[in-house]
Amino acid sequence: MGSTTVIIVRHGETLWNRERRMQGHTDSVLSDLGRAQARALGARMARIAFAALYTSDLTRAYDTARHIAGHSGHAIVADARLRERAFGVFEGLTRDEIARRYPQEYALFESRDPDHVIPGGESARQFMARSLGCLDEIAARHRGETAVVVTHGLVLDLVWRRATGAALATPRPLPLLNASLNFFRLNGSRWELEAWGDVSHLDDGAVTCYRSSQRA
Repeated sequence: MGSTTVIIVRHGETLWNRERRMQGHTDSVLSDLGRAQARALGARMARIAFAALYTSDLTRAYDTARHIAGHSGHAIVADARLRERAFGVFEGLTRDEIARRYPQEYALFESRDPDHVIPGGESARQFMARSLGCLDEIAARHRGETAVVVTHGLVLDLVWRRATGAALATPRPLPLLNASLNFFRLNGSRWELEAWGDVSHLDDGAVTCYRSSQRA
Protein backbone atom coordinates (compact mmCIF):
# COMPACT_ATOMS: atom_id res chain seq x y z
CA MET A 1 0.00 0.00 0.00
CA GLY A 2 1.33 3.46 -0.89
CA SER A 3 2.05 6.38 1.41
CA THR A 4 -0.69 8.40 3.10
CA THR A 5 -1.12 12.15 2.69
CA VAL A 6 -2.72 14.31 5.38
CA ILE A 7 -3.46 17.91 4.42
CA ILE A 8 -3.68 20.02 7.57
CA VAL A 9 -5.69 23.22 7.06
CA ARG A 10 -5.70 26.09 9.52
CA HIS A 11 -9.07 27.80 9.89
CA GLY A 12 -9.72 31.24 8.41
CA GLU A 13 -9.01 34.44 10.30
CA THR A 14 -11.24 35.16 13.30
CA LEU A 15 -12.14 38.35 15.10
CA TRP A 16 -10.06 37.19 18.06
CA ASN A 17 -7.08 36.48 15.80
CA ARG A 18 -7.26 40.10 14.76
CA GLU A 19 -7.58 41.29 18.36
CA ARG A 20 -4.73 38.97 19.46
CA ARG A 21 -6.88 37.18 22.03
CA MET A 22 -6.34 33.65 23.29
CA GLN A 23 -9.00 31.47 21.70
CA GLY A 24 -8.49 27.92 22.91
CA HIS A 25 -11.81 26.09 23.26
CA THR A 26 -13.84 29.31 23.22
CA ASP A 27 -15.76 29.85 19.99
CA SER A 28 -14.67 32.89 18.03
CA VAL A 29 -16.35 33.48 14.69
CA LEU A 30 -14.62 34.04 11.38
CA SER A 31 -14.07 37.66 10.41
CA ASP A 32 -15.28 38.98 7.05
CA LEU A 33 -11.76 38.35 5.76
CA GLY A 34 -11.78 34.87 7.32
CA ARG A 35 -14.96 33.99 5.45
CA ALA A 36 -13.43 35.24 2.20
CA GLN A 37 -10.33 33.11 2.90
CA ALA A 38 -12.56 30.08 3.50
CA ARG A 39 -14.42 30.65 0.23
CA ALA A 40 -11.16 30.84 -1.71
CA LEU A 41 -9.91 27.75 0.12
CA GLY A 42 -13.05 25.83 -0.80
CA ALA A 43 -12.62 26.64 -4.48
CA ARG A 44 -8.98 25.52 -4.31
CA MET A 45 -9.86 22.23 -2.64
CA ALA A 46 -12.35 21.41 -5.40
CA ARG A 47 -9.29 20.76 -7.58
CA ILE A 48 -7.63 18.37 -5.10
CA ALA A 49 -8.70 14.74 -4.87
CA PHE A 50 -9.09 13.44 -1.32
CA ALA A 51 -10.94 10.68 0.48
CA ALA A 52 -12.32 12.29 3.64
CA LEU A 53 -12.81 15.64 5.39
CA TYR A 54 -12.30 16.02 9.14
CA THR A 55 -12.54 19.09 11.33
CA SER A 56 -12.40 20.38 14.86
CA ASP A 57 -15.92 20.92 16.17
CA LEU A 58 -15.20 24.55 17.10
CA THR A 59 -17.11 27.03 14.94
CA ARG A 60 -14.10 28.72 13.32
CA ALA A 61 -12.81 25.39 12.02
CA TYR A 62 -16.21 23.87 11.20
CA ASP A 63 -17.27 26.93 9.20
CA THR A 64 -14.01 26.77 7.26
CA ALA A 65 -14.62 23.07 6.55
CA ARG A 66 -18.15 23.83 5.31
CA HIS A 67 -16.70 25.87 2.45
CA ILE A 68 -14.52 22.92 1.45
CA ALA A 69 -17.45 20.49 1.65
CA GLY A 70 -19.62 22.85 -0.39
CA HIS A 71 -17.23 22.44 -3.32
CA SER A 72 -16.06 18.87 -2.86
CA GLY A 73 -19.29 17.22 -1.73
CA HIS A 74 -17.59 15.41 1.18
CA ALA A 75 -19.39 14.76 4.44
CA ILE A 76 -17.79 16.63 7.35
CA VAL A 77 -16.56 14.49 10.24
CA ALA A 78 -16.20 16.66 13.37
CA ASP A 79 -14.00 15.53 16.25
CA ALA A 80 -13.48 17.49 19.49
CA ARG A 81 -9.97 16.01 19.83
CA LEU A 82 -8.91 18.29 16.96
CA ARG A 83 -9.62 21.40 19.02
CA GLU A 84 -7.01 24.01 19.85
CA ARG A 85 -5.18 23.69 23.17
CA ALA A 86 -7.46 24.58 26.09
CA PHE A 87 -6.14 27.80 27.63
CA GLY A 88 -8.59 27.92 30.54
CA VAL A 89 -8.58 31.24 32.37
CA PHE A 90 -6.46 32.83 29.62
CA GLU A 91 -9.16 32.50 26.98
CA GLY A 92 -10.64 35.73 25.66
CA LEU A 93 -7.70 37.78 26.93
CA THR A 94 -4.73 39.38 25.20
CA ARG A 95 -1.22 38.50 26.34
CA ASP A 96 -0.91 41.86 28.16
CA GLU A 97 -4.20 41.26 29.97
CA ILE A 98 -3.09 37.76 30.98
CA ALA A 99 0.24 39.07 32.30
CA ARG A 100 -1.58 41.64 34.45
CA ARG A 101 -4.32 39.38 35.78
CA TYR A 102 -2.39 36.12 36.16
CA PRO A 103 1.29 37.05 36.45
CA GLN A 104 2.42 33.82 38.14
CA GLU A 105 0.48 31.54 35.80
CA TYR A 106 1.66 33.52 32.79
CA ALA A 107 5.29 33.19 33.90
CA LEU A 108 4.84 29.41 34.20
CA PHE A 109 3.22 29.33 30.78
CA GLU A 110 6.09 31.29 29.25
CA SER A 111 8.63 28.96 30.89
CA ARG A 112 7.63 26.34 28.28
CA ASP A 113 7.17 23.61 30.87
CA PRO A 114 5.28 20.95 28.86
CA ASP A 115 3.57 19.66 32.02
CA HIS A 116 2.28 23.00 33.31
CA VAL A 117 -1.53 22.89 33.36
CA ILE A 118 -3.20 26.26 32.84
CA PRO A 119 -6.05 26.65 35.39
CA GLY A 120 -9.19 25.41 33.67
CA GLY A 121 -7.13 24.29 30.68
CA GLU A 122 -4.55 21.66 29.79
CA SER A 123 -0.80 21.22 29.56
CA ALA A 124 1.11 21.14 26.30
CA ARG A 125 1.75 17.44 26.82
CA GLN A 126 -1.94 16.67 27.39
CA PHE A 127 -2.82 18.68 24.29
CA MET A 128 -0.23 16.81 22.26
CA ALA A 129 -1.52 13.40 23.36
CA ARG A 130 -5.13 14.07 22.39
CA SER A 131 -4.60 15.92 19.10
CA LEU A 132 -1.78 13.80 17.71
CA GLY A 133 -3.57 10.65 18.85
CA CYS A 134 -6.57 11.70 16.79
CA LEU A 135 -4.43 12.46 13.75
CA ASP A 136 -2.71 9.09 14.02
CA GLU A 137 -6.14 7.42 13.97
CA ILE A 138 -7.19 9.41 10.90
CA ALA A 139 -3.97 8.53 9.09
CA ALA A 140 -4.39 4.82 9.93
CA ARG A 141 -7.99 4.91 8.69
CA HIS A 142 -6.90 6.30 5.32
CA ARG A 143 -3.75 4.36 4.51
CA GLY A 144 -2.73 4.95 0.92
CA GLU A 145 -5.25 7.80 0.57
CA THR A 146 -5.40 11.55 1.17
CA ALA A 147 -7.32 13.00 4.13
CA VAL A 148 -8.02 16.67 4.82
CA VAL A 149 -8.11 17.94 8.41
CA VAL A 150 -9.30 21.46 9.28
CA THR A 151 -7.95 22.46 12.66
CA HIS A 152 -6.03 25.10 14.61
CA GLY A 153 -2.65 26.76 14.68
CA LEU A 154 -1.12 24.85 17.55
CA VAL A 155 -2.33 21.49 16.25
CA LEU A 156 -0.52 22.34 13.04
CA ASP A 157 2.51 23.32 15.12
CA LEU A 158 2.51 19.90 16.82
CA VAL A 159 2.39 18.04 13.51
CA TRP A 160 5.35 20.12 12.32
CA ARG A 161 7.23 19.12 15.48
CA ARG A 162 6.43 15.46 14.95
CA ALA A 163 7.59 15.60 11.32
CA THR A 164 10.81 17.52 12.07
CA GLY A 165 11.69 16.12 15.49
CA ALA A 166 11.64 19.60 17.09
CA ALA A 167 11.05 19.63 20.85
CA LEU A 168 8.04 21.37 22.41
CA ALA A 169 10.31 24.09 23.79
CA THR A 170 11.98 24.83 20.45
CA PRO A 171 10.78 28.05 18.75
CA ARG A 172 9.17 27.37 15.38
CA PRO A 173 10.76 29.30 12.47
CA LEU A 174 7.71 28.97 10.19
CA PRO A 175 4.53 31.11 10.25
CA LEU A 176 1.05 29.78 10.95
CA LEU A 177 -1.06 31.15 8.10
CA ASN A 178 -4.84 31.29 8.20
CA ALA A 179 -6.59 29.15 5.56
CA SER A 180 -3.27 27.58 4.57
CA LEU A 181 -2.67 24.10 3.20
CA ASN A 182 0.10 22.13 4.87
CA PHE A 183 0.98 18.77 3.33
CA PHE A 184 2.32 15.86 5.35
CA ARG A 185 3.15 12.40 4.07
CA LEU A 186 3.23 9.22 6.13
CA ASN A 187 5.41 6.31 5.23
CA GLY A 188 4.46 3.68 7.74
CA SER A 189 4.13 5.60 11.02
CA ARG A 190 6.69 8.30 10.14
CA TRP A 191 5.30 11.80 9.52
CA GLU A 192 7.20 13.85 6.93
CA LEU A 193 6.66 17.49 5.95
CA GLU A 194 6.02 17.81 2.22
CA ALA A 195 4.86 21.45 1.84
CA TRP A 196 4.14 24.22 4.35
CA GLY A 197 1.92 27.30 4.32
CA ASP A 198 0.47 27.06 0.83
CA VAL A 199 -1.80 30.10 0.41
CA SER A 200 -1.56 30.36 -3.38
CA HIS A 201 -5.38 30.48 -3.46
CA LEU A 202 -5.37 33.80 -1.54
CA ASP A 203 -4.68 37.28 -2.85
CA ASP A 204 -1.63 38.95 -1.31
CA GLY A 205 -3.82 41.24 0.80
CA ALA A 206 -5.79 38.29 2.15
CA VAL A 207 -2.83 36.45 3.70
CA THR A 208 -2.87 36.73 7.50
CA CYS A 209 -0.31 35.52 9.99
CA TYR A 210 -0.65 35.96 13.74
CA ARG A 211 1.77 34.98 16.43
CA SER A 212 0.91 31.61 17.88
CA SER A 213 -0.71 31.80 21.30
CA GLN A 214 1.99 29.46 22.54
CA ARG A 215 5.14 30.02 20.51
CA ALA A 216 6.49 32.48 17.97
